[in-house]
Amino acid sequence: MDAIREDTLKRKEDLNKLIKGRNTPQKVVLRAKIAMKIEEGMPKKRIAEGLNISRSTVYLWASRYEKGGVASLLKDAPRPGRIPLTTLEKEKEVVEATLHTIPSNATHWSIRTMARVQGLSRMAVQRIWKKYNIQPHRMKTFKLSNDPHFVEKVQDVVGLYLNPPDKAFVLSVDEKSQIQALDRTQPGLPIKKGHAGTMTHDYKRHGTTTLFAALNILDGKVIGACMPKHRQDEFLKFLKKIDRETPSGIDLHLIVDNYGSHKTKRVKEWLAKHPRFHMHFTPTSASWLNMVERFFSEITTKKIRRGVFKSVETLIDAIMDFVKKHNENPKIFTWTKDADTILAKVAKCTEALGTGH
Repeated sequence: MDAIREDTLKRKEDLNKLIKGRNTPQKVVLRAKIAMKIEEGMPKKRIAEGLNISRSTVYLWASRYEKGGVASLLKDAPRPGRIPLTTLEKEKEVVEATLHTIPSNATHWSIRTMARVQGLSRMAVQRIWKKYNIQPHRMKTFKLSNDPHFVEKVQDVVGLYLNPPDKAFVLSVDEKSQIQALDRTQPGLPIKKGHAGTMTHDYKRHGTTTLFAALNILDGKVIGACMPKHRQDEFLKFLKKIDRETPSGIDLHLIVDNYGSHKTKRVKEWLAKHPRFHMHFTPTSASWLNMVERFFSEITTKKIRRGVFKSVETLIDAIMDFVKKHNENPKIFTWTKDADTILAKVAKCTEALGTGH
């Protein structure tokens, strides 16, 4: 009995706060008054007369209060809404037209051109496209590899990522070529509250450099070097740098792409004299398989793209400083997809396109 009495007193206290609250909406005040009089045992007919409202209103909120307590008085129940003006048949017609036709004077539909053709408002077309997750204005790029040994190379490279050999380093190696030392024609404005930073669209070009990088997939550290070109001479210099900066006696598995300078006669002769180097080539048109590309993305976003470089030397200093600070607190990039998952997706895409490797 005490628990019931305490619960009743608590409800009355909450209702009283709503009734006397200065910021309580008037419709909620009215509902709280109805609930309070119900708690006091007043008949519903007298409640309607005393508050000068209809009995149906009293019955409605009395029922909701009994089911949901004080919380049920704070918001309206969901309503069914108006009858939609666009039928399912019309929605299907818009979707089919969007997916399987193109306008006479454009490559894809816009909201307004589709609305004009279908005799609908632009908001109706927008709702339909949003409902079915259709975005005609967007386009993604892709390329399937035509490498005849695609499957074997994917299994080889992904195998190194997911199950690296014991007592060996796995290095993801590539060049980021033609990095431009760009100087803006005018100073940019700094970022401010409510305003983005600015820089001029035009620039002065002071030259280029090429970043050679080898990402150790075990600890995330990078061996880097900037060189003016990316021929076999520069690649051999970088291989020698890797040889010097890694512990002797440890096998090195290098994941590289199919660039010509990686397969020249001089490179092969050098590799033959250094048997601890093992080359693993990614498939053609599959740079996404080389994990060092993730590091290139980071340095481009964080250091190069917004940078202002008045000389190639300044650019090289900025790049090598980024590599140094990265190695002080290296970030390990983890490969998650196994070879079977990748090959299944490629097979599905190949089937959809009606092509093969």
